[in-house]
Amino acid sequence: MYADVSFPISSWRVFTYRIPQPLDGVIQTGIRVKAPLGRRKAVQGVVVGLGDKAKFKGKIQPISEVVDDVPLLDDTLWQLISWVSDYYLTPLGQVMRSAVPSGLSQQYEPAQILEVSAEKISSGQLQELKEKAPKQYKIVQAISNRGGTLFVKDLADVSDRASAVCRSLEKKGLVAIQAITREPELGGLKVTSVHKEIELTADQQAVVDEIMKSMKQGLYSASLLHGVTGSGKTEVYIHLARAAQQLGRTSIILLPEISLTPQIAGRFWSVFGEEVAIWHSRMTSAERSWTWRQICAGKYSIVIGARSAIFTPMKKVGLIVVDEEQEGSFKQESPAPRYHARDVALMRGKLSDAITLLAGATPSMESYYNQATNKLNYIRLTSRYGDALYPRVHLVDMNEERAVLEDYSIVLSRKLTEKIAERMERGEQVILLQNRRGFASVVTCVDCGEVEMCKHCQIVLTFHKSDSLLKCHYCNFQKPIPKLCAKCDGTLRLGGTGTQKVEEVLIRKFPDIQFVRMDMDTTRRKGAFSKILKEFGEGRYDVLLGTQMIAKGLDFPNVTLVGVVNADTGLFLPDFRAGERTFQLIYQVAGRSGRGNKPGEAVIQTSHPDDPAIKSASQLDIEKYYNICLNERKELMYAPFSWMARVEFSGPDEKKVCSTAENHLKKISEKPQWLEIMGPAPCPVERLRGNYRYQIIFKSPKQKDKNGALFHTFLKQHFTGSEQKGKKGNVRVTMDVDPISLL
Repeated sequence: MYADVSFPISSWRVFTYRIPQPLDGVIQTGIRVKAPLGRRKAVQGVVVGLGDKAKFKGKIQPISEVVDDVPLLDDTLWQLISWVSDYYLTPLGQVMRSAVPSGLSQQYEPAQILEVSAEKISSGQLQELKEKAPKQYKIVQAISNRGGTLFVKDLADVSDRASAVCRSLEKKGLVAIQAITREPELGGLKVTSVHKEIELTADQQAVVDEIMKSMKQGLYSASLLHGVTGSGKTEVYIHLARAAQQLGRTSIILLPEISLTPQIAGRFWSVFGEEVAIWHSRMTSAERSWTWRQICAGKYSIVIGARSAIFTPMKKVGLIVVDEEQEGSFKQESPAPRYHARDVALMRGKLSDAITLLAGATPSMESYYNQATNKLNYIRLTSRYGDALYPRVHLVDMNEERAVLEDYSIVLSRKLTEKIAERMERGEQVILLQNRRGFASVVTCVDCGEVEMCKHCQIVLTFHKSDSLLKCHYCNFQKPIPKLCAKCDGTLRLGGTGTQKVEEVLIRKFPDIQFVRMDMDTTRRKGAFSKILKEFGEGRYDVLLGTQMIAKGLDFPNVTLVGVVNADTGLFLPDFRAGERTFQLIYQVAGRSGRGNKPGEAVIQTSHPDDPAIKSASQLDIEKYYNICLNERKELMYAPFSWMARVEFSGPDEKKVCSTAENHLKKISEKPQWLEIMGPAPCPVERLRGNYRYQIIFKSPKQKDKNGALFHTFLKQHFTGSEQKGKKGNVRVTMDVDPISLL
């Protein structure tokens, strides 16, 4: 017997190996094995096919070792991974690397810890120990004084040889020792139960009833649940997951940010208890292995996690929810496969005959377009839950504010400062969004205008005051801030505003304020997300200040004010989605205010109050902006009106990068009439991590259904394996199907 094995490398080749006699019948498709590859003796790969005859005529080496007892993937998940490989033009082994992390082990056994319990000891035995074995006597006394049962390690303060002493006592029949299986420290995976007595509104019940029609029939159904912020979408998910459970089906709930996990998982935990599993990228290998095994064993009926949770081996999936489906974090941009979890969720739902629900208050343009063209069912929740009302929104023109105050460095306007003071007096809470971390976003020379740039990237360095360093947020290059300009010895000036600067202004204006900052700098440590949100929810802080991670999914009834410090951040990036993202961010964060029975307000500060994205967001008018945006996209033939692909060329030598891109384009002998090609041209961010970047954009209109198949066939013909080929000239070539950014 022979096995075809795919390895997690940038190659489309599948390698054939002989199955040794002892492993004949053990190896199946979907099992991981170790086999020699090149000079390496044991490389882990996955079996993708079996056969009686070898496809390769040369010398065939044997498989060295089997990693798994049983296949990690069932037929449905195997079909899904094969589809991802085909659609995103990625070798199967690389897709497996994303679906089944390399550190995962089905044979993982959790650590065991010794537990000791005291048996009945007569006064005579105790006296004898005291006289003849004082160390054993101390241990027995300690066990008795500490409840009669405890872990052996907890006796370290009594004896540095507690384990050996306990063994001696066990031989005398005075104590009993047993090994207790100790689950891995799940840390951030443990969630606090968030209990709420919820009775569905008529609108929520109508949504549940509509979706249940397909669920009861076991049919695939894909819907867009467009619910305003605070409309109770999470409660709808919970009721659907309960219904799926009663039908013997499982659920996968995808969230865009780890920061959303504690609150939403807490709600599920209050209903389903320990049948809820958490899955995300910050898990350790032990946590992943333990959780994976429990999923395979059928312990969990619900998995909640970030994009990779879509590949977890849940059996009989009946419900898949993609919450905040418009978020860019659902797209994996590096490494390959560059998949979008929203689209993979739709395919897994189709393969599993499951209900797939794309949900959010600000749908992506793609989903909004797909419901308009009847590719998705459209379900709406138009009002907030209970008595909660939408916040009153104030739009502050910072140009006028600066002119009136004659202060061009102002961070918090008079309106926002006044509103914060009111909340402090009333004991209510505030969320402040500044979607840029650090202190100052740019450091320039007053005399010559020189800007401090990263030496590896075409990126301005950000000043972080907390550690007095200039940092690149792309490659993490750091250096101390110079005293004078390196070019002319001129004076340096700090410009722009980050979360650290807002923090400083808050302290100056409100000396007694209690606040917490939530950005990448403060949440690097494990469990930091949960800790910050838990303490803010308990009322320990007046203000939660942070970047976009605080803009979505959070529900704090005592928050009655949201402030957007600078709504213009990201508005003028050279990317076709810049306006859409700005609108969604402002709309979403405004919805964090007034979610309880107290009225809420939002203050949006901007230097461009007439920009359609900002103006529409401040008016909470989603249809107006989406119509504007869709008209622009249609005119320029961008998604969702076209199929798109982006091929990027990068390397340390700009001339080689440019010539490689041009040569790739020359190989396309005849351009189809339905295809538009843009480039090759430098990427908007031309240099990153020491590499120059050029790109070619391919677009095909969606006017005819067959264009999608033609477009994909074209990409396969011209770019399959291009990533491997490009590396030969020290130029890396990457293919991104359905890109979410052109930066």
